[in-house]
Amino acid sequence: MPIRQMKESLEQHIVIKTQVQNTMNQVQKNSKTTQNGKSSQEPQNGKIQHQNSPPTKNRGRRRGRGGRKSDQGDILMRPSSRPCTTSVHKQPVNGFLPPPVNGGPVCMEMGFPTSSKNIRFAQRPGYGQLGTKCIVKANHFFAELPDKDLNHYDVTITPEVVSRTVNKAIMAELVRLYKESDLGMRLPAYDGRKSLYTAGALPFTYREFNIKVADEDDGTNAPRRERDYKVVIKFVARADLHHLGQFLTGKRADAPQEALQILDIVLRELASKRYCPIGRSFFSPNIRKPHRLGEGLESWCGFYQSIRPTQMGLSLNIDMSTAAFIEPLPVIEYVAQLLSKDVLSRPLSDADRVKIKKSLRGVKVEVTHRGGSVRRKYRVSGITSQPTRELVFPVDDDLNMKSVVEYFQEIYGFTIQHTHLPCLQVGNQKKANYLPMEACKIVEGQRYSKRLNEKQITSLLKVTCQRPRDKENDILQTVHHNSYDQDPYAKEFGLNISESMASVEARILPAPWLKYHDTGKEKDCLPLVGQWNMMNKKMINGSTVSRWACINFSRSVQESVARTFCHELAQMCQVSGMEFNPEPVIPIYTARADQVEKALKHVCHASVNKLKGKELDLVIAILPDNNGSLYGDIKRICETDLGLISQCCLTKHVFKINKQYLANVSLKINVKTGGRNTVLMDALSCRIPLVSDIPTIIFGADVTHPENGEDSSPSIAAVVASQDWPEVTKYAGLVCAQAHRQELIQDLYKTWHDPVRGTVNGGMIRDLLISFRKATGQKPQRIIFYRDGVSEGQFYQVLLYELDAIRKACASLEPNYQPPVTFIIVQKRHHTRLFANNHKDRSSVDKSGNILPGTVVDTKICHPAEFDFYLCSHAGIQGTSRPAHYHVLWDENNFTPDGIQSLTNNLCYTYARCTRSVSVVPPAYYAHLAAFRARFYLEPTSNDDDLAGQVGRSTWTGGCGVRPLPALKENVKRVMFYC
Repeated sequence: MPIRQMKESLEQHIVIKTQVQNTMNQVQKNSKTTQNGKSSQEPQNGKIQHQNSPPTKNRGRRRGRGGRKSDQGDILMRPSSRPCTTSVHKQPVNGFLPPPVNGGPVCMEMGFPTSSKNIRFAQRPGYGQLGTKCIVKANHFFAELPDKDLNHYDVTITPEVVSRTVNKAIMAELVRLYKESDLGMRLPAYDGRKSLYTAGALPFTYREFNIKVADEDDGTNAPRRERDYKVVIKFVARADLHHLGQFLTGKRADAPQEALQILDIVLRELASKRYCPIGRSFFSPNIRKPHRLGEGLESWCGFYQSIRPTQMGLSLNIDMSTAAFIEPLPVIEYVAQLLSKDVLSRPLSDADRVKIKKSLRGVKVEVTHRGGSVRRKYRVSGITSQPTRELVFPVDDDLNMKSVVEYFQEIYGFTIQHTHLPCLQVGNQKKANYLPMEACKIVEGQRYSKRLNEKQITSLLKVTCQRPRDKENDILQTVHHNSYDQDPYAKEFGLNISESMASVEARILPAPWLKYHDTGKEKDCLPLVGQWNMMNKKMINGSTVSRWACINFSRSVQESVARTFCHELAQMCQVSGMEFNPEPVIPIYTARADQVEKALKHVCHASVNKLKGKELDLVIAILPDNNGSLYGDIKRICETDLGLISQCCLTKHVFKINKQYLANVSLKINVKTGGRNTVLMDALSCRIPLVSDIPTIIFGADVTHPENGEDSSPSIAAVVASQDWPEVTKYAGLVCAQAHRQELIQDLYKTWHDPVRGTVNGGMIRDLLISFRKATGQKPQRIIFYRDGVSEGQFYQVLLYELDAIRKACASLEPNYQPPVTFIIVQKRHHTRLFANNHKDRSSVDKSGNILPGTVVDTKICHPAEFDFYLCSHAGIQGTSRPAHYHVLWDENNFTPDGIQSLTNNLCYTYARCTRSVSVVPPAYYAHLAAFRARFYLEPTSNDDDLAGQVGRSTWTGGCGVRPLPALKENVKRVMFYC
């Protein structure tokens, strides 16, 4: 669906405002009194004052650190708190005063726009000042804005061509023939579809051309067939570069996407001819020698390239890329690598045929039996079920049959040696042609888009993992090799690209102090370079595990070894601050991996019987190192069926007991069973701006999509929310399945009709708000929402839909309940990298050579006007660190840059699973873990083509929705089960 249509379709989800003029007047009136600090009726930011709010006499002082005064430009972004519903007094439900029973949420009058045309993302309120200033280099290269008219033309090619490559060949021939005449010496840039761009106008507004393009030489020495195409070029519009200039200087809010798209296409033209283009990246086996990944695959090095609007003007973002390609081998050699066996002498099994068919389907091959330098190419549709020696086909209308072996010998003089192998099938099912494997070679330059196995992933990571200095040098070398100053298209359009990386002012935010239990030798801790350890420390809130059991699924682990491991783990949990019973409820139970459900239920029932009805606190499962679907089966059964908290441990860790490993496992067990490992000292002393002053809930949300090729599996959405205040350390999580590759989270808020109760309100936001109220005794008066996994093109849709769902969820709980919301997008899949200004200066880098944790950038390479920043919150381990990009789309809490940057950085030190600061803010990280976990809950369906051990698929039901996930048990929801 086009973006514009999607935006318009989403508008129906927005709560429509009534009495618009009165609301606007009221909001503006309230804003004036708020700005002057004299409002006696409305609390600041339109928040509703509740009796359970803490004293607010110091709120102004705290806001000076983390909040900012509202300005007139922000007024329309905040909700009006003017009542719009009159209701009789009711008893609170779940701690909230319910809205009137009228079949739906209460009427809401708010300043939230009802159309993407009216929406304006939060504007940058200033620049951060906190931290130690330093200089870093960024892989952004200044691009001088051209001083030429950019013209857009529509292209229609008849007959219609699907292939972008063929379209470009047609246009290249047109330019070759008519550049010096009809095109007026213009060198156009073409996107391969419908759009043609020029620097300056063409001598016409409409013209038709007749172009002849010859087919590829197939090596048969036969005359090449020429195809006739009619090409119509029609003027559409001029791109407004003045608009782009104003946008870059922050004088206009709306980005001129067309002008940016034109410049991007211009810089892609030459690269598309030199390299293999895939998305925004370009690959070649000549940039760096390909590295074998195994099973017929190899890695190709390439580079990513994108023109971006930034505070310093136009910027060309260049980054190194690596992708898996199918190695251009003879097909027989490829099959031998795929199966890891000698296929020339050993027969193929049925499983081998399935694997070959799945791997080669859709792959282009070229024939080698005809000779000639250029060979005819075909796309593989399958393989034959019979060996080549048994294949026959009709050669005439009388159905006279001839074998494939005879045909190739008579027609081509080619003797098929390996007749026991199947043939490749090319063409469609109605008219499939047979090609012997030994007569085919895989065409170079085909990206492998399916799932890699673990060995291939490991090999690929070894290639992509570059130290910062090496990566920086490769990027600079790529820019130099691309010679943008010699690019004829860049010259034509007046684009000048700098060959120097941008030098950017950055700041290193201080690490927060962490609080541990007072009974430990060290009661608090200041992390050093993003890491610390648990020595001499005890968890601030150690949980109690009185009743536990262990199941051993590993044949190689004897009961005595398992017993020793469990004893050491229990001891580590005790040392770390938990109350952990050293003895299991029942003896360690040994079971087969193919009887996981039976084993878990046996242990559960045996324990409950011995405990006279009491439930287990924990199940420890020992797994083989290569356990296929066993891990997922355990999590699905425990969390959705039995209501058990589980901790899985691999055999290699059981045999080699490592103190650090046990310490990390104890951290996970503690939070899974309801404890806290550490909290921020500023949280305990109520010194976190715009979090500590009033009850604040922090959400994290993410959607994970099926892998490429999975066209029936649903997407999984997960939302987590803090359940403690002011600590903001514990997070409860909920998950749901939704339509395939749907990015908008459908179940944030929902209503349905119940035959008994009538209209029922629900959804993940509502449930988590109620959970917060039950856990803390207070209702959230501020919402901070970190949303992961959204691309820039989806910002409007996600904000419109999901902020509206948050509004409706709040309104369904209580009349006029509209806590102010800050909505932040978290991005990791971007290509900005930051490098130390001087790699030799050890004080400016960590052990891996990366920039120091806490490095934040909100100038120069960031958005010209909107509220975003890059934060590298973690210490590098290997490779080049990737900073997270945070984009504040909506901010009713009026955060200052220092306030939101410090909060985000400090939260990264509260991640429960390790004693390191992490690269993404924990609520977003937890949501990702929960969504990934929920994929194990999908009910498996039998499919012959499924890989062994692959997570099962969920299928569509009816066509109007997806099969819902099995519900999490209530005791599982309340804890951090996904850790």
